[in-house]
Amino acid sequence: MHEHRRDGAEILLLREDPAIPNNPRLPVVLHRGAVPAQDAEAAEALFRRHGWRPAWRGGIFDWHHYHSNAHEALAIVAGHVRVQLGGESGVAIDLSAGDVVVLPAGTGHRNLGVDPSLLVVGAYPDEAAPPDQLHGAPEERQRAVHAIATTQDPATDPVTGGAYPRG
Repeated sequence: MHEHRRDGAEILLLREDPAIPNNPRLPVVLHRGAVPAQDAEAAEALFRRHGWRPAWRGGIFDWHHYHSNAHEALAIVAGHVRVQLGGESGVAIDLSAGDVVVLPAGTGHRNLGVDPSLLVVGAYPDEAAPPDQLHGAPEERQRAVHAIATTQDPATDPVTGGAYPRG
């Protein structure tokens, strides 16, 4: 499912993938042009204002991975990237400086291209546990599905501060 909200945000509800569980009830939220390009501090300040803890600056791994126990917001501060969301059967989207994508617990993601200027600010809800990092191995599945189901929904959208949408 892919839809646009009145505020311009894009909503994507991803199906379960053979290797990546994704999130059965919370959608991915994509905000285009939500943060100033080249300003990591502004992205971090926006996240903090809305109850999300900036945790790192860097890139996006080029292999499928996901966090079963934490939601993650990715602000593209510089450069551009094509990411695959949801595992091999998921969707590919292009992100550019200024875009923010919010990945609910269980959402697979990987970098499909290389842009040496890419800079991402990653953040997690204030109440989140330290995020695990899973890769879609069969032995992870049962524990991951349980963790996704018991991870507290985000209290807010990290860009708007409003309620996080439900799928």
